[in-house]
Amino acid sequence: MRVLVAEDEQELCRIISRRLEDEGYAVDSVTDGGAAAEYLASADYDIAVLDIMMPVKDGLQVLREYRASGGSAPVLFLTARDAVSDRVTGLDSGADDYLVKPFSFPELLARIRVLLRRKGEARSNILSVGDLSLDIASHRVMRRGREIELSAKEFSILEYMMLNEGRILGRESFRSHIWSWDYDGESNVVDVYIRFLRKKIDDGFDEKLIHTVRGAGYMIKAGQ
Repeated sequence: MRVLVAEDEQELCRIISRRLEDEGYAVDSVTDGGAAAEYLASADYDIAVLDIMMPVKDGLQVLREYRASGGSAPVLFLTARDAVSDRVTGLDSGADDYLVKPFSFPELLARIRVLLRRKGEARSNILSVGDLSLDIASHRVMRRGREIELSAKEFSILEYMMLNEGRILGRESFRSHIWSWDYDGESNVVDVYIRFLRKKIDDGFDEKLIHTVRGAGYMIKAGQ
């Protein structure tokens, strides 16, 4: 999942970004609202974490412009303001959640998971496709009682596919949701990771869950 972090405290921005990357998220980070608005207009993010008090444009202005342009990704505000009126203003501006500084990182992660579940229409941290299950919180993947070890990137790709079960996902869709702006690796990286996943998820099982749709991309689906 791809996340935009906009926080004007540079050290906090760095810490949040690194912790999210450690959890397997693809992260783009900026330290002012003008840059945040440009990034949101240029990429398809799964979620944005915005500070309210930022230079150039504050988080409220960034959010209003983003929503006015049709942007629909969940937005979580980070702010030192804890008055009820401030929270109401943020939510009325189109925010999906609001976390007051200082905050615990586990709580930030939990709130991000909740917002991503809503976006993907999932009702719990457990995603299932056929006999395959993925726990978003614990990063545990199981198939028929067997635990499957995945790298952080493999997990992110599988999570993205399972949140979009039955939908064809093109290579560009994978690249835009799984890799950040600074990625400059091989152009066939999506195909490489799909091969890795197939070997771990489907090898040894009669029913194959990961399917290639020739000329279009890949999808995950049971019963085929």
